[in-house]
Amino acid sequence: MSERRRTRLRLEISREAARLFWKQGVAATSGDQIADAVGLSTRTIWRHFRSKEACAEPIVMQGVVTLMSVLHSWPKDSSLEDHLAGELVRLQYETRPVDLADEMLAMKMIRLADTEPALRTAWLMACDQTEQQMRVIIGDRLGRPAGDLEVRLHAAAAAAVVRVLDEQIGVAFLAGAGAGATELTDVKAAARRFAHAIRTATGGAVGDPIA
Repeated sequence: MSERRRTRLRLEISREAARLFWKQGVAATSGDQIADAVGLSTRTIWRHFRSKEACAEPIVMQGVVTLMSVLHSWPKDSSLEDHLAGELVRLQYETRPVDLADEMLAMKMIRLADTEPALRTAWLMACDQTEQQMRVIIGDRLGRPAGDLEVRLHAAAAAAVVRVLDEQIGVAFLAGAGAGATELTDVKAAARRFAHAIRTATGGAVGDPIA
C-alpha cells in the first residue's frame, strides 16, 4: 500500500471512529463497530491503529491543519493579523465540504477530550506536531535555526495559543450563539484573536512584517 493510500485510509477510519465516539461515547464504541462502519475487518483496523482511541488521531490533527498551512504561507512583508484575516476568509469560501466536515469532527473530538483522557492524548499529540511546525515557521522569520532556544520558546508559546484558542473556538461553535461566541467563531474576529494572542505570548517577537 502506498503512503498516500495509507494516509487516506487512516483518515477514513478516523472519520467513522470520531462519529461513533461523538454519538455513543468512547467506552461504548468497539473496534468491531469502527470496522463495520468503514467496511473493513477489525484486523485491518488494528494494523493501522494501536487502539480504538488512537483512531481519533488523524481527524483530531485536522483541527490544526488549516491554520498551519496558512502560517507556512505567511509572507515576510505581511503582518500576522493581515495574513490570517485574508487567508482564513479566502479558505472559508474555497474549502471543500469534506474538509469542513472533518474540521467539525475535529472540534467535536477536541471537545470530547475534556472528559476522555485517551482522546486528550491524541489532541496533545497534534499540539506537539503544531509546536514542531511553529519552530520552522518562527525560525525562518527570525533568521535562526529551528532548534535555537529562543525560537523553541516562542514556538512553545505560539503552539499553546493555538491549543487554547482551538479548544475555546470548539466550545463556542458547538454551543451555538452566546456570550463571546461571535468573537471566536467569526473568521475575521478569530484571525485577530489568534494574531493578538500569538504576538502577546511571544513578547512581540512574532507578528510584525519582516523587512
